[in-house]
Amino acid sequence: MTPQVSRTVLRLEASEVRELKYGINFKKNPEDGKCYIVFKDKDKARACKNQCKHQGGLFIKDIEDLDGRTVRCTKHFWKLDVSTMEYVNPPDSFLQDELEVVVSDTDGSMELVELNPPDPWTLDPREAQDLQPGELTLTYMTHACMELKAGSRRMMFDPWLTGPAFARGWWLLHEPPSDAMARLCLADLIYISHMHSDHLSYPTLKLLAEKRPDIPIYVGDTSRPVFWYLERSGVNLTNIIVVPFGVWQNVDEHLRFMILMDGVHPEMDTCLIVEYKGHMILNTVDCTRPNNGRLPQGVDVMMSDFAGGASGFPMTFHGGKYTESWKADFIKNERKKLLNYKTQLVKSLQPKIYCPFAGYFTEAHPSDRYIKETNIKNSAEDLNASIRKACPNTLTWTPSPCSVLDVAQALADQSNREAITQPPNTTKIYKDSWDFDLYLEELNAAISNDIFEHKSWIQFYYNWAGFKGYNLVIKVIETDDDFKPLDGGYDYLVDFMDLSFPDKRPERDHPYEEDKHCSRDALLAGLKLEEQTQGSNTNTSKSPPAAVSSPPPAPRPQNHLSVLALSSMEVFTRLAKCLYELTRSLQA
Repeated sequence: MTPQVSRTVLRLEASEVRELKYGINFKKNPEDGKCYIVFKDKDKARACKNQCKHQGGLFIKDIEDLDGRTVRCTKHFWKLDVSTMEYVNPPDSFLQDELEVVVSDTDGSMELVELNPPDPWTLDPREAQDLQPGELTLTYMTHACMELKAGSRRMMFDPWLTGPAFARGWWLLHEPPSDAMARLCLADLIYISHMHSDHLSYPTLKLLAEKRPDIPIYVGDTSRPVFWYLERSGVNLTNIIVVPFGVWQNVDEHLRFMILMDGVHPEMDTCLIVEYKGHMILNTVDCTRPNNGRLPQGVDVMMSDFAGGASGFPMTFHGGKYTESWKADFIKNERKKLLNYKTQLVKSLQPKIYCPFAGYFTEAHPSDRYIKETNIKNSAEDLNASIRKACPNTLTWTPSPCSVLDVAQALADQSNREAITQPPNTTKIYKDSWDFDLYLEELNAAISNDIFEHKSWIQFYYNWAGFKGYNLVIKVIETDDDFKPLDGGYDYLVDFMDLSFPDKRPERDHPYEEDKHCSRDALLAGLKLEEQTQGSNTNTSKSPPAAVSSPPPAPRPQNHLSVLALSSMEVFTRLAKCLYELTRSLQA
């Protein structure tokens, strides 16, 4: 099979993006003359080729359309609603193949991206065979970790079984089964979807490497490698297999799997299709738009994230409109949008069984009490209730640790209570204690690191992130864990128009907000990463930053990054994401 690739078919500069009108926009690539349609509404843009799926005719504006959503083919007068990508004349005929719309966070440009082939799982199709009870099962461990048993093979997804994620921000909500680590060590293979530490858990992998360093671990060929930091982690894993997108990987004569990229974050995020005896399991994990929205319909089992509430925005922003009531309304609306999106996705794909997972985390540390209380998330029960209403023929499963889905029995009879085995009544479901001290010593040590004696770390950090080109001014106030200004901490302005650090706010009109957060441990992780990438041949999606006056290096008593420092690296990238979301909010 030929690997799936993505290519940009049209690029619009920021000025052209600003000129897009609401509704239908016809665009032509000046280099090859090919035509495209961009539909813009208040929330997002959708795009497709200007080519009818019937016989390839060109679309033009439909003069009978009063809502500005429909185009008409010049050959046989077929009509396409570009807001939904559904053909409305003839009705119930086709869905238009959609292009991914990627808007740059840095320069505001837009790219239309095409995947080829768009649906690689249709190549080399296999007929579904009869399954025996117990032959194909899914056992939930915790968060995004599932054990798939297919015949004699066992496969683990995204094992996070111990320790925190995102520095000390997230902790496991569920108590993993007592034998979870033993089962992980006995697995035939592991799939890790992406580099975020609630999926790539170095504390978990460190324990795994001590017992079975040669276990096969499969990851997608993302431009930002999943195991980017492995050499510096001190974790000795020796059998990591990077596979191309959209190619079946045969485990045995009956079991195979395929890794697909995310349309929004193809540089780092992936999803998975597993097929056993012709029966498909779709695991979209955290993908924002898995495989650019092209997914198999009618799969036997579908799993996806559900919780939302993963970003630090807007909890750490203060002043202006960022009142507690505004935050509550914003979070409620975002949560509702995610729940509706997941419901509509399941409705469009019509899986036989659906399971929400990859959202069972909690901000357990006492210092994050405000975040936990403010950033309310969706529940799996609420999503499943919404799906049952929209998809009455889909069986929903809300998993708890050690519960088992027997796919064969569920497919044969959805009302069969033996299809889902619940854990024994004595099983501990929720964690009530976490070993904070074991993981927080390094974070606490970061507060007094020598590097913070040099003010130039601020410029170094923001130049490294490279987030600029926005009319936005932020006052950054370094705080302790209770969001109170830190004695001796930093208090400064950042102008993201030119990435300068003025002593006072500029005279031009500009949005202005205050951001209170504690970031020293994240900064140290970023500087260590910079040190690593400058001396490494690793293929990454990020170019080295422009030369800046960097502070003298801090003492490094060890020659590798600790597992917690690797988790901390994600924190500094979240600052740029928060600022991007803030900018979108201000523009809205």
